[in-house]
This record gives sequence, C-alpha cells and structure tokens, in this order.
Amino acid sequence: MPETLAFSAITQAADRLHGYASRTPLLQSAALNAATGANVFLKPENLQRTGSFKFRGAFNRLAQLSEAEKRAGVVAWSSGNHAQGVAAAAQILGLSATIVMPFDAPVVKREQTERYGADIVFYDRYAEDREAIGRRLARERGATLVPSYDDFDIMAGQGTAGLELAEDVSKQKSALDALLVCCGGGGLSAGMATAFQQLSPQTKLYSVEPEDFNDHQRSLRSGVRESNAEEARSLCDALLSTTPGELTFPINKALLSGGLCVSDAAVKRAMRFAFESLKLVLEPGGAVALAAALEGALDLQGANVGVVLSGGNVDPALFQSILYENTA
Repeated sequence: MPETLAFSAITQAADRLHGYASRTPLLQSAALNAATGANVFLKPENLQRTGSFKFRGAFNRLAQLSEAEKRAGVVAWSSGNHAQGVAAAAQILGLSATIVMPFDAPVVKREQTERYGADIVFYDRYAEDREAIGRRLARERGATLVPSYDDFDIMAGQGTAGLELAEDVSKQKSALDALLVCCGGGGLSAGMATAFQQLSPQTKLYSVEPEDFNDHQRSLRSGVRESNAEEARSLCDALLSTTPGELTFPINKALLSGGLCVSDAAVKRAMRFAFESLKLVLEPGGAVALAAALEGALDLQGANVGVVLSGGNVDPALFQSILYENTA
C-alpha cells in the first residue's frame, strides 16, 4: 500500500470514471459574488450521479476488483452518500453490495440505496460500531470492504473533482486563491488537495466542518488526530465522522492551509441561499463550504475562491422545513 496519494492515481481514476461519472460544471453567480465580496467558482457535486461526489471514489474502487472479488461482493458503511455511490457502482458492475447504515439515516438516502439494489443492515450510530459490524459481515461473506474515505483508491476517485475544477478554472484564464471543501473523514479534501498541489499549487485549501464536528480544524492546529465529543450532534448527517482518517489526515496535514467550521444555523442559511439564488438543492453536509463563504469564516474579499457543493440528498420534509423556517 502506498504511503500517500499520487497525482497519477487521480488521472488513472479519471480514465476509469469516464463515461460513468458526470463531469459536473463550473458555475458562477453574480448574487453569490456580491454576497461574499469574492469571485466564486462553484463545483456542484450535488449534480453528480447519485447526488454527491461519493460515486467517484466508490466506482474507482470497485472497478479495480478482481473477478473473484466481484463474485464475492462488497460491504460498506455509510450514512447515505457513500452508500448510494457503492450501491450504484455495484449495480453498474454487476456485483452485490451490503451497506451498514444508521437507523436515523435520511429516508431519501436509504430508499435510493435500496433502489440501486443494495442490501441494508441498520445500526445505532450512538451505541454500536459500524466498522466492527461491517468487518464482521465482510469476514463472514468473504466480501471486500469499501471504506468511505480511508482508502487511496477512494481518495483518488474523489480527487477527480479537483482535477476537473482546476482544469476548468484554468480554461477561463484564471486560478483559485482559495478552495473551500466540505469535510467529514477527509477523503474529498485529500484527493482535491493532491490534484491542486500538482495543477494549482498556489491555491490554499481549507476543510469546512460543522462546528461540533470540527475534528479536522482542531487536528490541523495540534498536528495530531483529534476526536469529537460523543454527545456532539449536527444537522449535517454526511459529515459526522468521529476523527480524521488514519490515511487521509497525513495528506491533509501536509497540504491544507487550515480548517474552518460553521454552525447548523449558518448551514440552513446557505441551503436557503442556494435554493433561492442559485436554484440548487443542497443537503446540510453539502452546504457547509458555501456557508463558510457566505458567513465570512475566511477573509475572501477580492479573491478567486472555489467552493465545493458536495451533495444534494436531503429529505423533502427537512428541506421544506429549512426553506420556510424564518418565513412564518
């Protein structure tokens, strides 16, 4: 196993994903530029296949399985976006998938995972260990484990979003001063940071997390992997990792310029802004980087800034309640 992520692994992942993943567009908005004081370039991974960036890493990992491994199937754990990515990739490649999901996962994520043909094993995220459950199932079935972030093939797949973003900004004869990336376990930020180190090394990358799950922010400051409190809660179900990944953190420690965090209230405001001004539907976890830009978590005045919108899988009832929260 390599000790770090190579840029060549990302370009190879892009070749595997060609024809399967969407090359999500580069978007700009006069309203967003006015609200932030920056020149913002959006990477809307909510428009990706399965509604989040997670399909990239999942397909890249599954596409490299041997024929024997494909026959045995795969096991993954996820609150929903990685679940859908793995399930969709498995369906395309013709193999079975079992997903360990929390009981309180958004209904839309659970139903979509089932529609892609995966079997779901539920667990209590506050009382049970999803990784232990997943490893037991994989061992019993002889299946391959597909981690949600702590895997170099997963990171390489996620890094293709950074490859596309850097290339598309360059085509506009521009370059990013900063890039804000939604962060849970750190796979997306590690992949994108590796791509940008090669293609746009002057760009400063920042992870963005919910304020009670700011383990990357604290870990980047201390230099060691910090953990979140057991009682921590957040609306951002996609970003509730307990600590930075063992493999992702060394990469992020070396390549990120810092970590930011935002409140759930700020996330709700960002979701409303995205819907009203950008005409985009974002899930809470997919809106944290946009929230950081809108809330001024970093001085962006006059800068060229990339913002990753990482997912749009939100339950309709929750989305409606957030949209109308301050209008009654």
